[in-house]
Amino acid sequence: MSLFPTYNRFPFTIESGEGTVVRDDHGKEYLDFVSGIAVCNLGHRPSVVKKAIQDQMERVWHVSNLYQIPIQKEAAQLLTEAAGLDYAFFCNSGAEANEAAIKLARKHTGKDKIITFQQSFHGRTFATMSATGQEKVQEGFGALLPTFEHLPFNDTDAVLELNDDSVAAIMVEVVQGEGGVVEAEESFLQAIENKCAELGALLIIDEVQTGAGRTGTPFAFQHYGLSPDIITSAKGLGSGFPVGAMAGKAYLSESFSAGSHGSTFGGNPLSSAAVKATLSTIFNDQFLHEVNEKSSYFMKQLKENLENVQGVAEVRGKGLMIGIEVDEQAIDYVHKLREKGLLAVLAGPKVVRLLPPLTVSYEELDQAAEMLQTTLSKQSANLKL
Repeated sequence: MSLFPTYNRFPFTIESGEGTVVRDDHGKEYLDFVSGIAVCNLGHRPSVVKKAIQDQMERVWHVSNLYQIPIQKEAAQLLTEAAGLDYAFFCNSGAEANEAAIKLARKHTGKDKIITFQQSFHGRTFATMSATGQEKVQEGFGALLPTFEHLPFNDTDAVLELNDDSVAAIMVEVVQGEGGVVEAEESFLQAIENKCAELGALLIIDEVQTGAGRTGTPFAFQHYGLSPDIITSAKGLGSGFPVGAMAGKAYLSESFSAGSHGSTFGGNPLSSAAVKATLSTIFNDQFLHEVNEKSSYFMKQLKENLENVQGVAEVRGKGLMIGIEVDEQAIDYVHKLREKGLLAVLAGPKVVRLLPPLTVSYEELDQAAEMLQTTLSKQSANLKL
């Protein structure tokens, strides 16, 4: 073997894909409701992104951030305007975006502590692993960074009781993805925003999985009327190109001056072309309206089809980010769905997560709903034997 065994890979290879459909190395077709874990928001090989990348490849691929990159500025403008923020920094992943946010918050405030929440996921670098509220991510790596504190998610009282002037920022996901597709309560988020103002701390919202239209708005925080100081994004930004971004308010720019942070590959011409084409498509009122229509349609089907299925505890989600909580180990359901022709992913041990492309058709949603009902009903019956 030439690869470290860091992944529990499924026993098949995806050889090709277009839109919502992928094919394995034996020619079998699947509906892909994983989308590279919320990455392929426009489906596989979207023509608008493919053309933008091909056009850029005919000019220049990489120059580093030593030089002006006009298309990077164009991508940044799309991102910041949609988020209601002012400046962006491009990097290569969600973890790097969160690292940048942590560094900026500490540098700007001159304080050290970052508050995050139990069951959160912010990345696998040392800072973002320390920020993550899941022991399974942290086990075996020795002492974590000491300046992170994890409060219970959706516990408004715990936020209200915070009284610590050393807090630089509170970082939160408005929908916990890896933590089980759990939506934050509006009162909880409002308490966080108010507490940040009280403590002179920054509000950081991790939109790595929820951004780029996944929940039916450009960014998920916009469902709740929040005004974050910083957001982070990645996954769906580049339709499969590795790219992450941190965006923030204008007053923070003085703390990220030349030489304070950087990235060799971040926002290079190819990735910026992918971002510009992706966001130009998604950040469109009609496109997002259709995402919300599809979400309502699919959630209604799932709740009706699965409400009487033994072993299904709850169907929940926001936009096209959906979790089905089951009583048994969810991996058994994921394997059976794959055999049936539907790709799904876990969100913790007992949640089947569905992340279809935002371009999924109603016919494909119907097919997925039927496969889910049949497979979950059968698997539940088998597990009870």
